[in-house]
Amino acid sequence: MKLLSYITAEGQAAYGAVKGDGVVTLSGRLAAPTLRALLALPDGLALAAALVAARQPDVALAGLTYAPVIPDPDKIICVGLNYHDHVQETGRTVTANPALFARFAGSQIGHGQPLVRPHASNEFDYEAELAVIIGKGGRHIPAEAALAHVAGYSCYNEGSIRDYQRHTSQFLAGKTFAGTGAFGPWMVTADEIPDPTALTLEGRLNGQVVQHTSVGQLITPIPQLIAYISTVLPLLPGDVIVSGTPGGVGAKRTPPLWMKPGDVAEIEVSGIGILRNPVVQEGGT
Repeated sequence: MKLLSYITAEGQAAYGAVKGDGVVTLSGRLAAPTLRALLALPDGLALAAALVAARQPDVALAGLTYAPVIPDPDKIICVGLNYHDHVQETGRTVTANPALFARFAGSQIGHGQPLVRPHASNEFDYEAELAVIIGKGGRHIPAEAALAHVAGYSCYNEGSIRDYQRHTSQFLAGKTFAGTGAFGPWMVTADEIPDPTALTLEGRLNGQVVQHTSVGQLITPIPQLIAYISTVLPLLPGDVIVSGTPGGVGAKRTPPLWMKPGDVAEIEVSGIGILRNPVVQEGGT
């Protein structure tokens, strides 16, 4: 299934599943008010699949106002420097353990919504990434069992304000500006992606390919990321792990390639789809 969160024509938060060229609404029909809550139900995905099979779409995908796939996660854990070519272009070295930082839910936008370049900086960079959405929570999850804890996968543009990122040794300030993290368009459930290492990840800016890699090139693969993060604190249903970006970021190009108002950023993951967002200036277009 493809599961998504969206805003209705009446301005209400909702979630549903893609069916054909439309969406079967699940909110209000299952004992879960949000997609995060659905993932927390022991049989939530099975209930959703049965309802989708029995119904026709309630709303068309065309013109839909997308929200971030999980608008309200307990936590978003991002992974830095997790592809060798990105480590090389930054002049850093591979660390023994993954470099983790947090992003706040309020910084996220959905598919089709505008990425916002802030007034504070012009150094607005793209980062194509695979997002991992947790379904079954747990602590001290062994790597060999970790994929059983994954509900699904999505596309993520982990937009970064580079000068703020460099203000100190801590990344957070540059990584969670309002309107800079695009997440979507939907989550493809893990049963359709048994091997995430087979996925291809690509970033495009105004149609130009700027990043391209296989997820199999991750330095710390997804099972090991889940094991490491769940050692630090329990993972909960709906938590999001943003697994890292490959080489080709704008900050390391000559001259730098920053996202600017009027641009269109696209992140594509094979087997999932395309996350597309226009870029606007804070407070304007």
